[in-house]
Amino acid sequence: GQRRPSTLYPWHRAPAPGRVRRAWVIPPISVSENHKRLPYPLVQIKSDKQPLGSVIYSIQGPGVDEEPQGVFSIDKFTGKVFLNAMLDREKTDRFRLRAFALDLGGATLEEPTDLEIVVVDQNDNRPVFRQEAFSGRVLEGAVPGTYVTRAEATDADDPETDNAALRYSILEQDGPQLFSIDEHTGDIRTVQVGLDREVVAVYNLTLQVADMSGDGLTATASAIITLEDVNDNAPGFTRDEFFMEATEAVSGVDVGRLQVEDRDLPGSPNWAARFTILEGDPKGQFAIRTDPKTNEGVLSVVKPLDYESCEQYNLRVAVQNEAPLQAAAPRAERGQARVSVRVQDVNEAPVFQENPLRTSLPEGVPPGTPVATFSAQDPDTQRLQRLSYSKDYDPDDWLRVDRATGQIQTQRVLSPASPFLKDGWAESCATATGTLSIEILEVNDHAPELSPPSGSVCSKPDQGSGLLLGATDADLPPHGAPFHFQLSPRVPELTRNWSVSQVNVSHARLRLRHQVREGLHRLSLLLRDSGQPPQQREQPLNVTVCRCGPDGACLPGAAARRAGGVGVSLGALVIVLASIILLLLLALPVALVTRSRRQSGDKGFLHGLQDDLRDNILNYDEQGGGEEDQDAYDINQLRHPTELAVLCSPLGRPPLRRDAPFGRVRPQPPRMLPTSPADIADFINDGLEVADSDPSVPPYDTALIYDYEGDGSVAGTLSSILSSLGDEDQDYSCLRDWGPRFARLGRCGLAQEAGPQHEA
Repeated sequence: GQRRPSTLYPWHRAPAPGRVRRAWVIPPISVSENHKRLPYPLVQIKSDKQPLGSVIYSIQGPGVDEEPQGVFSIDKFTGKVFLNAMLDREKTDRFRLRAFALDLGGATLEEPTDLEIVVVDQNDNRPVFRQEAFSGRVLEGAVPGTYVTRAEATDADDPETDNAALRYSILEQDGPQLFSIDEHTGDIRTVQVGLDREVVAVYNLTLQVADMSGDGLTATASAIITLEDVNDNAPGFTRDEFFMEATEAVSGVDVGRLQVEDRDLPGSPNWAARFTILEGDPKGQFAIRTDPKTNEGVLSVVKPLDYESCEQYNLRVAVQNEAPLQAAAPRAERGQARVSVRVQDVNEAPVFQENPLRTSLPEGVPPGTPVATFSAQDPDTQRLQRLSYSKDYDPDDWLRVDRATGQIQTQRVLSPASPFLKDGWAESCATATGTLSIEILEVNDHAPELSPPSGSVCSKPDQGSGLLLGATDADLPPHGAPFHFQLSPRVPELTRNWSVSQVNVSHARLRLRHQVREGLHRLSLLLRDSGQPPQQREQPLNVTVCRCGPDGACLPGAAARRAGGVGVSLGALVIVLASIILLLLLALPVALVTRSRRQSGDKGFLHGLQDDLRDNILNYDEQGGGEEDQDAYDINQLRHPTELAVLCSPLGRPPLRRDAPFGRVRPQPPRMLPTSPADIADFINDGLEVADSDPSVPPYDTALIYDYEGDGSVAGTLSSILSSLGDEDQDYSCLRDWGPRFARLGRCGLAQEAGPQHEA
């Protein structure tokens, strides 16, 4: 019951005279996709070289032994080719196989040949839109035929057949038929006039696409078309007239709102209103701005109103959009309106007619000088009120104001040096309304001063740039610069060696005309300012003429002395010597007074005793050691031990201590200062050791020994510091019987015992 396939002889060669026989070309074998009766015989191939049953057939390729495997098979004895599985053209549209013929021994009977199987398409796929909803925009009022958007669909079937031939259509649209679609391309366009955004802003269309040229499978989608707004509606006021009130003498306040209507898209330039005052405001005292949220006009006062001048304002106001109105759009019925503003009267502050009032006064005028009369007027002409004047700002308290008349006088001397002046002007504010500006006129009462008063120039005129001179003036312009520099006319001989040239309005340059001696030169310059009347002053200028190097600069001190000797003038040397002599004369009385005080202090403990007590002790020979005391202490050392040590010591050699362990002074090496806090203790200990071993000074950490009294004396030491602990108390009361002088000596001895013992 199976279909009998056709028989092909792919290896049969037809005879042709005079030509080589060629193999047949097997035409493609067609089979429809989605074939359900399987296995399905496609074709039978045969070889004519062997009888039936003596040839073995086989096929190879995709669908057989390559993916997808098992789709095709062949009967190896009969050569019949079978389809074993359903085909899908959308996956594979053709198969190319290789056919083989062998004998029973496996030897090749025929050369391999190609076998092509073509899958025939069936309409098994619906068309599909590229998106579920298409969107488009078009201006309202667009002319017919205006492009809006395009709908696109695809079909997986063979595009060369009707299975993929698509056709577009509109199944449904809101309202009248305002849009159309091209059945081949899917372009959507307008077909009628009358698109009005204010009526319908968005249109929803239902689209359909079908294959088989519109008779096959179908699919649907939607199209959303939005109308874009144009300014086809003019704005208009909600009323013909508005009434408002405003207070006089104030500005920057809102008076009221003007309501308007506009059917265009809110927030767009086609909807935004712009207001204009056409008449009734000649001075520009009102302004209208637009509230961006409500589109209302806000009327405000930008300049103060005056009730006395005008009690009511009648304004004519127009409104229009920011975007221009379409030419074909109708005009608004209420494009203009009238606004009545009634002014409310208030009590206003007085007004100065001339504000600010400017006047001038010379500096230094006495108190009580009239300055000006600052009069004001009250704008409230219908309310008669008395005006009162007072100062509001006068930091230096310069002025006095008459409360009734407004006359202003000075009560202090006006000075241009005041920190409250601004470019020579002083301001005093009257209450809330007026400012009096007083210019302090500068008086030329200062002469210019030379700066610097000294300098140096090269001894050769062709070296250096000379000495740059400047000047300063305490006066303000125009009584200062330009300054005029010149050599003093009183000393005409200066012009022989020196010249002055002007550099700018405040500087001049001093130069040598020819070489002069090196040293200090005293010149006299005349400086004059440009004030009226001008002030001038002669000032000294000390100029040092020095030897200069190649760069035109004065050589340093040492180099200058080597180059040209010591540059000290005779006058300077005389001044130095006179100063030294004066210091010596002043030092001599001081030294005499100091010596006299020292001598009186040495004798003060004897309370008037004229003779030295130690001289008397020596004269009475009570401390002598007899003939054996050859090394007794010389009493002169007690009298002036320092002077005696200096006289007895060799020149340049310090006196030696007799208790020192060494008999001569050893030179001490220089000591390094401590570099850290840890080295301070070592530095102090080393210093003490050096002091202990120095025979020229007493050690600082022991009891002081004032001098050595010798040894071998029969008599003991006189209250020595080292032996004072073993001495017994002395009785000086017997001295009172010897007379006034000895009685005073006894009292002195008692005082010595009561206090610490310092000398022997």
